[in-house]
Order: sequence, then structure tokens, then C-alpha cells
Amino acid sequence: MSTGAPRRKVAVATLERPGECCPYMHEAVELVGKRWSGAIVYVLLDSGPMRFSEIGGSVPHLSDRLLSERMKELEARGIVERQVRDGSPARVEYGLTDMGRELAPALRELRAWAMRWL
Repeated sequence: MSTGAPRRKVAVATLERPGECCPYMHEAVELVGKRWSGAIVYVLLDSGPMRFSEIGGSVPHLSDRLLSERMKELEARGIVERQVRDGSPARVEYGLTDMGRELAPALRELRAWAMRWL
């Protein structure tokens, strides 16, 4: 049964055959590579906490339904955290956790690659 808390993994040395994909690499690519997830994390990297509508406005062609789905997934995996700010009305913002911020070098390198090759 899932508690909703992010899973913590300990790196274990494995003997992979050349050309074999490690399960952690596959899981990471599937997580960040899921449609819109990488773009959402990338937007939050440079902006800091944002409201739902601000994130949606920063990622072209992303529907509110898909944004909501991705935000729930990223929050469940411990990459994004939802913060409710006091006030009237209450203000909800989304920001990256430490785990999410550690994706910065990989996503910036992926962006540089895309600018060169795509």
C-alpha cells in the first residue's frame, strides 16, 4: 500500500552488461520524460514557486486537466510540493523539492542538446 511519500532508494552496485539499461535510469527517464513533466519541472527551476495558472501559462499547449494530473504525479513522487499560503482567499503555490531541484543539471543539459539538434 502506498503512503504517498517519495520512495528513497539506495544506490546498489550492479554488474550490468554493456549496453544494458539499468532499472533506475529507465525509471528516471520515464518519470521526467512523461509528456509535459520535464517542461513543468524546467519552468519551476527558473521561477521558483508558482500558482497553477502561472505554470499553465508558462507551458504552451498544456491543458489544465493534464497539468493537474502531472502536478499530482510529481507531488506523489516527491519532486514537487504543494504549499497553501494563508490569506483570503488562500493561495496555492507549487515549488520544487530538493529532489526536484537536483534535476537542474540534467534538464539544462537536455535543453542545450535540444537547441543544438532539434
